[in-house]
Amino acid sequence: MKKVLVAIDIARHGGNDGCLKTAQDIAKTMDATLILLHVIESIPRYYIPSMPPGAISKWKLEAEEEARKLAEKYGCSDVVVREGVPATKILEYASEINADLIVLNSHDPELFDYLFGSVANRVVQHAHCSVHVARQHDAAPDVPPDVANEGT
Repeated sequence: MKKVLVAIDIARHGGNDGCLKTAQDIAKTMDATLILLHVIESIPRYYIPSMPPGAISKWKLEAEEEARKLAEKYGCSDVVVREGVPATKILEYASEINADLIVLNSHDPELFDYLFGSVANRVVQHAHCSVHVARQHDAAPDVPPDVANEGT
């Protein structure tokens, strides 16, 4: 059975629908099963005592609920929510299920990404299977008014 793993970030607004639609289209073309994965980054231990009681559990339940809604909307056969380092968990789960393809989102890099590398970059470098990165630009590029109005 062919498996397409689509890894999304529930916390990142924008891009999940585009990534899931891309994964859905690819899975249909491959006649493959579409599996959704969301990884919740671990909260640093030093921060946990300052959080309200039950906040982590509530956060996880909300993430699982949102992931299920997206999975239903895009016809995913399974929804998995893991906790840990996103790139590591994506790679581990892809190996665990023997995924044929990983589809994930990318975004405009931030300073952290330049220093430590992005999740997408680490997955592409270390995956056992092919990876499709659905590119998402966080903001429209600044276009000078004279260029934007050319041809009008």
